[in-house]
Amino acid sequence: MRLRKKPWIEEAMKEVQGEYVFLHDIDKFKGHWQEMFPGKRLCLEIGCGKGRFTIGMAELYPDKAFIGIETQHDIAYFPAKAAKDKELTNVKIICANAENLLDWVEPGEIKELYLNFSDPWPKVRHAKRRLTHRNFLALYKQLLGEGGHLRFKTDNRALFDFSVEEFKEFGLQIIALSHDLHHSEYENPVQTEYEQKFSALGTPINFCEVVF
Repeated sequence: MRLRKKPWIEEAMKEVQGEYVFLHDIDKFKGHWQEMFPGKRLCLEIGCGKGRFTIGMAELYPDKAFIGIETQHDIAYFPAKAAKDKELTNVKIICANAENLLDWVEPGEIKELYLNFSDPWPKVRHAKRRLTHRNFLALYKQLLGEGGHLRFKTDNRALFDFSVEEFKEFGLQIIALSHDLHHSEYENPVQTEYEQKFSALGTPINFCEVVF
């Protein structure tokens, strides 16, 4: 869902642009992300929204670095502002379309990938737009390299079932799977905004972790 444009965002974005959020010439960072975060394991969230997950994880795991991707300009400001306010040194936000990932990141640079409550694109003809479609999995395979981890959470059971089949068909190793994450053995240290909303309504959260 595209939110109504906030007229003040353009000016406010100047406070965080270039330090916490990148809007332009992102390809210049390709192969150099590790230099920004020496000694830290690089993690990426596609569709970070207002950043509750990315920021929360960065606070909990200072030994890791978290890069959030958000396509909507009006939304990308919020995680960047949160990182600035909390003076986090292990967070960057990219405001751009994730389809161009390999233009910005060298294969193997990222070690952990998070897909949280992605758009389900429920119509069959839109299946290729789902972020767990095999075309995206091929992109992630290049991005993560052998041994990289993908963690996927969604409230949408149809999307989850589709995704698990895609993971299997693509030959990925499934090391964790639950149809009710909040009542499972798996750790879930940070909940997204959507996760809190759906869980409060009694909707079970589906979770899967795979290794490339």
